[in-house]
Amino acid sequence: MVGKSENVLTKKNYGGLAFIPMLAFLVPYLGCGLFFYFRGESSPFSFVPREAALMFGIAAALLMGSGKFEQKTESFMRHAASPTLIQQCLIFLMAGMFSSVSKAMGGVDAVVNAGMSILPERFIVPGLFLISCLISISMGTSFGTISAVGPIAVGFVEAGGYDMTLVLCAVLGGAMFGDNLSFISDTTIAATQGAGCEMKDKFRMNFAIAAPAAIFATVMYAIFGVGNTVAGTSSEIEIIKILPYLAVLVMAFCGLNVIYVLGLGLVFSATVGFVTGGMNFFDMCTNMSSGISGMYTICLMAFTLKGIVGRVQDMGGIDWLLSRATSNIKTRKGAQYFMAVMISLVNISIGNNCITIIISCEMLKPLAKKFKIAPKRFASILDIFACIMPGLSPIGMNVLAIMAFGGLTNPFSMMKYAFYLYALGIIMLLTIHFDLMKTKEEIEGQEFYPELDAQ
Repeated sequence: MVGKSENVLTKKNYGGLAFIPMLAFLVPYLGCGLFFYFRGESSPFSFVPREAALMFGIAAALLMGSGKFEQKTESFMRHAASPTLIQQCLIFLMAGMFSSVSKAMGGVDAVVNAGMSILPERFIVPGLFLISCLISISMGTSFGTISAVGPIAVGFVEAGGYDMTLVLCAVLGGAMFGDNLSFISDTTIAATQGAGCEMKDKFRMNFAIAAPAAIFATVMYAIFGVGNTVAGTSSEIEIIKILPYLAVLVMAFCGLNVIYVLGLGLVFSATVGFVTGGMNFFDMCTNMSSGISGMYTICLMAFTLKGIVGRVQDMGGIDWLLSRATSNIKTRKGAQYFMAVMISLVNISIGNNCITIIISCEMLKPLAKKFKIAPKRFASILDIFACIMPGLSPIGMNVLAIMAFGGLTNPFSMMKYAFYLYALGIIMLLTIHFDLMKTKEEIEGQEFYPELDAQ
């Protein structure tokens, strides 16, 4: 039944019109949000909320295309229910429960009090950035890092008078640092496997680009990261209430599965709450429910956007865009610029960096072969640009997740302090423009991707 539906649904290629479902979502949401933003409204994106705009996109996705309505609905559901996406949503729900229960038992306040007592005010924001970098390298996931550090970051904002957007941008930037570099990151695995290179070779190339960007971001967060007050702290440091967070961080550094880490963290926080009298069983259940409720919107966004983009693919939208653009590429530099643009566009549409790499790798590998771009260079381009847009896109899952912790409603505010992501993109573009970091194989003019010759 599935195979038959796919044949019917992909029979007609709609070209650029295939993107109408995405436009039906983006125009009301981003268009109206920008309109009211420039009018000076305090909550510009509340006039057409994301959830309402998504319904327009879903309607267009289900009404467009050939085949019966039931077949198009089946296609939408099949694309939406990818295992990777379901796992991410489970992480969101676990993170919500851990955050809510830990805060209720006093863990966030304890961590903040300790940090404010030990760290100089100037180094709290850059410290959160560097901690996020280390955790994300260890965990291999930006979502897990955001889940572990996000509640602590919000606690510092509330206690120290810091700019919420600045602090959350620091955590988000650090989360993307490790997502791009970690050996156990799904993006690293997808990029190296797809391009056909060793992880260590891709790591060396990426690190030479990411390290200067991280140093720049650390300096910028030190300059901007000054609190207004240091209220709500005490000289007493409650070690027992800090232990659940330390346990989560240690398990993260050990590379354990993020769902396992958050589950154990939840149990540890609840146990500490019972022992200290900070909560009882019913309080724990109430806070677990509250934490889950706070993540409903992000899960809804993830599933529906994936389904909408899947329908765009069914109708030939991605293939049309690629064929229209590649006809004008004449140089190696132009090919790499095109790769950067295509990866970014796919990522904006999909909102998932791993899926973006998988899709983009298949589309762009023939271009890498034509212009003799080495596999480790190709993998580096794939991973870097796939890890930039999730931290900048107004519909990116990472942006929406970190905003949920801070109660922010304007996704464009997250672009203001994205120092690491901007520096990472600029440095990568400079290597493209000036043809820097060419590999020995590229200099020798070697041929790559022999598997494409057999096709």
